[in-house]
Amino acid sequence: MSSPRPRLPALLRGAVTLRWSALLLLAAAAAGLDLRWGTFHQPVTGLLLGLSAMTTAVVLLALPFTTLCGAGPWSTACAGLCAAVASLAFTTAVHLRADHGASTAYGAFEPVALLIVLAFTARRGAAAPAAAGTVALIAAVVSRPLAVEVREGSVIVAFILTLIAVAVAGAAVTARLVVADRRQREYRIRLEQRLRLARDLHDYVAHHVTGIVVQAQGAGAIADKRPDLVPAALRRIEDTGAEALVSLRRMVGALRADDPGAPFTPPGGMTAVRALVAGFGPVGVSVRLVEDGPTEQLPTDAAAIVHRVVMEALTNIRKHAPACRTVAVRVQAEQRHVAVSVDNDGVAGPTAPPGYGLTGLKERVTSAGGSLRTGAGSDGTWQVHARLPLSLPLHRADAA
Repeated sequence: MSSPRPRLPALLRGAVTLRWSALLLLAAAAAGLDLRWGTFHQPVTGLLLGLSAMTTAVVLLALPFTTLCGAGPWSTACAGLCAAVASLAFTTAVHLRADHGASTAYGAFEPVALLIVLAFTARRGAAAPAAAGTVALIAAVVSRPLAVEVREGSVIVAFILTLIAVAVAGAAVTARLVVADRRQREYRIRLEQRLRLARDLHDYVAHHVTGIVVQAQGAGAIADKRPDLVPAALRRIEDTGAEALVSLRRMVGALRADDPGAPFTPPGGMTAVRALVAGFGPVGVSVRLVEDGPTEQLPTDAAAIVHRVVMEALTNIRKHAPACRTVAVRVQAEQRHVAVSVDNDGVAGPTAPPGYGLTGLKERVTSAGGSLRTGAGSDGTWQVHARLPLSLPLHRADAA
């Protein structure tokens, strides 16, 4: 069972109806001029011109219904191509039947109608048939004045129609490219939002869930030997789970916010970094935070990225360095840069492709103009080093 075609919103349908009404009134006025001038009553070419105009009118009247009914671009392009082929065929018939100077092929309705079909075909038709239809429609508009005889008056009319047809086609193609560019930008924005959401989900949810898993494993390991420590471990697991729920609520709240550019999670600063270090919970692991320079004066964006670097590094230590006993976190605020490093004395395992966390972290750091380096140090330990530029120089205390 085929799905129903998408219908245009009511306001857009009203605008389309108004636009088509104006174009059809213009075509009707041109047809009235032809009737008044007797274009269709010429002794030799009148019948052929009338049949050609009727064929073009049928296509012109069908186009508004294809728009309102949501017809596909192939139908639109094929309709324009059919109108061009029919007009060229009648032009050939007029040329074969008309005697020298017997009558002319001048008219107002058919050029106007073909120009409207040309604009619609170039604007909304499928690419390949629309290109062929556009060329054929321009040829149909230009060749009609020359059907009976090539003379000064017919050449002038053909030249004017050429300029008008090329201008109409250019405007339609320009509008098509503008719409395509806008859709491409919208797609890129949606993709960036999805990537940002994926990074935030990984950073916060993975951090908290990893903490829950590690603490649960620790509680299971000490349950038999030290049952008195199990209640405290369960309370820490409960607190970590509550923090994860709070982070999820913040992200969902940001997604439902009116401002699409609002951050999914509140930016973390040095206070959040200190909380991360203080809450790093594996038993027997010593964590040390060293702050150099005016870290409290870090810009919000830079402080948020520093927070993410420390969070991802500590999460990976929990997951991949169970033998670690010492962790050193260092944040150094310089005049125009901030550097953050996280080192641990756990032995680095075999080299593996970076996971989603490090990939997203590198994207975040490089998008801010910084650099990220992760890997084993000279002594075999795992190190995470990031360096970020600051938008404004920091004011050092000794410069005051």
